[in-house]
Amino acid sequence: MTPEVAAILGLSAVTIALLLGAFLATTRQGRKPRTSGTPGESPLQPAEGAQPPRPSAGHVGIDYPDPRTIKVGDTIDCQGTRTRVLGALYLSSQGTEWTEYLLDDGNRRYQWLSIETRSGPNPGDPPHLEVLLWTSVPTQGMIPAKTTLSLEGVEFFPVDRGTAAFRSEGVTSMPERGLLDFADYRAADGRLLCFDRLQGQPWNSAYAQPLPPGSITIEKKG
Repeated sequence: MTPEVAAILGLSAVTIALLLGAFLATTRQGRKPRTSGTPGESPLQPAEGAQPPRPSAGHVGIDYPDPRTIKVGDTIDCQGTRTRVLGALYLSSQGTEWTEYLLDDGNRRYQWLSIETRSGPNPGDPPHLEVLLWTSVPTQGMIPAKTTLSLEGVEFFPVDRGTAAFRSEGVTSMPERGLLDFADYRAADGRLLCFDRLQGQPWNSAYAQPLPPGSITIEKKG
């Protein structure tokens, strides 16, 4: 092998390693589960393809309301839709904690709003809030696989799965306490898909739509 050929092969190996590292870093940006139970039997329409949240402009709690202050019974404006917070789930898995709120727009259309404080992508970066709006999607008995799955013509790759402990408050159609299995997936366009279930129950699924900072207005209950 000539020195020129060896150098070309070496550069090719480095390029492949960098591309593989970038792909793994992307797929690891999963999230924790959206809870499953919702009151009523009204069908929910799937959310459109989620777009990445816009960069933060301003300071939470100063320039726009802090969604972590939402309480059961509050009324909030979420993306121009006025909804009431019927209940909340407080979840934890492997040291990570987050909250999910069940929203009702008054027309028996229910969505879940998940709020989690996440660390920055790089060491030393400040933490940020991840706010996701979840909309149920029918999966017709589909079971989340440990490999790639296809739903509505979109390929989703597995990013995380496990079990979370939860405590409920208000109206959630969930027990007061329990365990929730989850499996999270991400598409190449950044769209999120989550399967979850109470242990021993059928799987439910939902798409996630990331919300940009300042998209929620909170009206505290009287």
